[in-house]
Amino acid sequence: MNGNQFGRLFRMTTYGESHGPGMGVTVSGCPAGLKLDREDIQRELDRRKPGQSKVTTSRAEPDAVTINSGIQDARSGKYEPFITAPRPSHGDFTYSAKFGTRNWGGGGRSSARETANWVAAGAIARKVNRSQGIEVRAHVNQIGDVQAPEVSWEQLADVEDNEVRCADPETAEEMREVTDDYQEAGDSIGGSVYFEIRGAPRGLGAPRFDSVPARLGTAMMAIPAVTAFEFGLGKDAREISGSERNEDWTFNGESEDSEAENERGDPVPTGNDHAGLQGGITTGQPIYGELTWHAPTSIPKAQETVDWETGEHKQAQVIGRHDPVLPPRAVPVVEAMAHLTLVDFMLLSGRVNPDRLDGRVGEYDTDYHPSSPQNDPEDAPTRAEPSED
Repeated sequence: MNGNQFGRLFRMTTYGESHGPGMGVTVSGCPAGLKLDREDIQRELDRRKPGQSKVTTSRAEPDAVTINSGIQDARSGKYEPFITAPRPSHGDFTYSAKFGTRNWGGGGRSSARETANWVAAGAIARKVNRSQGIEVRAHVNQIGDVQAPEVSWEQLADVEDNEVRCADPETAEEMREVTDDYQEAGDSIGGSVYFEIRGAPRGLGAPRFDSVPARLGTAMMAIPAVTAFEFGLGKDAREISGSERNEDWTFNGESEDSEAENERGDPVPTGNDHAGLQGGITTGQPIYGELTWHAPTSIPKAQETVDWETGEHKQAQVIGRHDPVLPPRAVPVVEAMAHLTLVDFMLLSGRVNPDRLDGRVGEYDTDYHPSSPQNDPEDAPTRAEPSED
């Protein structure tokens, strides 16, 4: 089906379905010269995989970086009662109505399992962005009614210190308790993730449909179960006047003794309620925002459904291993989608050469080009004889 590609010059194309024989991603458009090994991707996949703690599903899915891999311990039998009886609030009925059929095992293509591919592609985009000084960090800032205080950029580097992935340790403990309560009750709860991007240069993006917030919003809203995407003031902007929201301009190098024009520096806003975005284009300041997730729809509590084939009313009770809350595992997904969006803008704007990272256009003798063999074996099938000249 369509809708399995993201990006323009840096593009990922994904395939596979939940509980299918395999899932994968093809990444195209990565400039040559990027040092990359298997561990770069595996490390990010390990952050997203299930079974990391009690606040995530216990399914055994190693997400090993290899061809046609990632689906292990797959069980579809428990989904058989829902072939013609859609689970409440899932994509079962809408997929059947749209395509006339569906992969009923685990939700098929609509499953959040597919985000493993995004994280793999995002790991590559992360390395390209880091080579340009761009970094993305995120953490869980709310679960249920437990909300974390504002945290620093430095604190965001420590989200792996607890299983909830909240940068504030005390709040993380409260979040864990709330999650445990919902899980014990056979229920689930929603939450949110805060993200921040630093190092994005000014001038990325274009007006309207190719603006940075427009495409960043597309990326983030594509994440399963996300119900809201905000940046800057977000929904609070509805209560703030223009005079309060507008930010004056100044020079970033200006001081009392800066008399010469070349000592003033560049024009910069005096604040950053715009989250580094004005007119849809980056200002060079940090880009930040928040995503909201609804509670996971697969829960053990009994719910009501109907079977359109038998005409019966049925009780739907999802049996299996499912997340009681989504944001802890979604943190690496958010970071991946931010990196994929930013690397595409970097390529489209010419900040990064789409052919290669070193910027040496037309140069063929590079330190990362394969070398000619020094000792050509006599029995080599493609042996080249030295010229007598």
